[in-house]
Amino acid sequence: MNRPARPAPPQSFAELLFRLLPFADAASDDLPLPRLLRLSLFQVSVGMAMVLLNGTLNRVMVVELGTPTWLVALLIAVPLLAAPFRALMGHKSDTHRSVLGWRRVPYIWFGSMMQFGGLAIMPFALLLLDEPDRFTLGMVAAAAAFLLTGTGFHMTQTAGLALVTDLAPRDKRPRAVALHYVTLLIGMMFSAFVIGGILSDFSNTKLVQVIQGCAVLTIILNVAAIWKQEARNPAITKGPEPGAPTFGQLWRDFVRDGRNARMLTAIGIGAAGFAMQDALLEPYGGEILKLSVGATTGLTGAWALGSLIGFTASGAALGRGWDPLRLAGAGMVIGINAFLLVLFAGPFSAPVMLYAGALGIGLGLGLFSVGTLMEAMNLAEGEGAGLALGAWGAVQATCAGLGIALGGLLRDGVALLLQSDAPSASMAMRATGYGAVYILEIALLLIGLAAIGPLVGHRSRLQPREDAPDARPFGLTEFPT
Repeated sequence: MNRPARPAPPQSFAELLFRLLPFADAASDDLPLPRLLRLSLFQVSVGMAMVLLNGTLNRVMVVELGTPTWLVALLIAVPLLAAPFRALMGHKSDTHRSVLGWRRVPYIWFGSMMQFGGLAIMPFALLLLDEPDRFTLGMVAAAAAFLLTGTGFHMTQTAGLALVTDLAPRDKRPRAVALHYVTLLIGMMFSAFVIGGILSDFSNTKLVQVIQGCAVLTIILNVAAIWKQEARNPAITKGPEPGAPTFGQLWRDFVRDGRNARMLTAIGIGAAGFAMQDALLEPYGGEILKLSVGATTGLTGAWALGSLIGFTASGAALGRGWDPLRLAGAGMVIGINAFLLVLFAGPFSAPVMLYAGALGIGLGLGLFSVGTLMEAMNLAEGEGAGLALGAWGAVQATCAGLGIALGGLLRDGVALLLQSDAPSASMAMRATGYGAVYILEIALLLIGLAAIGPLVGHRSRLQPREDAPDARPFGLTEFPT
């Protein structure tokens, strides 16, 4: 009696691998999975820098160092000044002139060095802010450190994602870039919990050690990521072709369409609505709910986890044929409810509500970001692809930076008006400044819903194209932030 043949072990192992690793299908013969995962290490360094700038340091400066919230918000917004130039950075790496034959590696390397330099001087600049006679010097040094770090990780990420696009085959490219975005979120979560655990017993010495350790780790991760990844090809680094269209010409053609302008307006309002709390969430947990440095840093981890869930949910929804802008609207609705949780966490003295709110903010932002990005991809055709996606990143980052700065100014302004920062003020009075910001964020998201509403379903009434981005398996061919 013949027994049925058993499957070969390698085939069974491959099937198990595909079940356990959702992005294993991003690999190819030219870009195997180990090499692809190693290339994604630069996203870990970027996520680590984001956690430091947007999470840990703003709480440390406000609560432990006593820096005014408006000043902290302005410092955190400084790195976002470089974000609108990401499209230009990518264009320069496309047309980079080099006798060595590398286009992406020089930009990743110089971005890594700027990020390293900013993190290396940052702790000493922050400590100068605690000394009144050296406050001005500390302010200048801190602004330079934040700008260097922000410009560095924007350049590294832009050129790194471009390198992924170069190396991955066309049919694997969306999944490969999607894997790198997930790596960014995992890096943020891991960094948030590790840094929070180290700084749970805060001291100035530990702060210096943590930030400078992150600087060294940045170089190690990025060098490992780019080692022997890009092949030298002097033929493609001779410079741009003569007569190429300028950014100004392409931009005027793009915004001439009123629907594009309305979509960018909705993106800007939504981005500002989600970002105003970036400099306030951890100080809110520390000052109002009396959470430790480690506990408040965990809020950034919860936000990153929510973003990861939002990314996964976006893939499932778009795979079922959801309109991208409807998905973005759902993200705004979730964000409104999340801000309500954060708003009421103070009066109820409920840290669980605050963590749930942080998770909801990340989830809503993930849905909103992916939905609007997919709509930008729908608008991207031919030579205008980079402009549409670059406009998405530029508008979102610029409005997010303005939102962060405005949130800090509004919180301090309300606190000064009501004198709620006085030691004798009640807890409710001290939370008034934060509450005003969260209420404004809810209002902005409602305005964003009104702006994006007429655009929902517009594309579905048009004749679908077989080469539309949402006609392919879900993935991001570009993720500027």
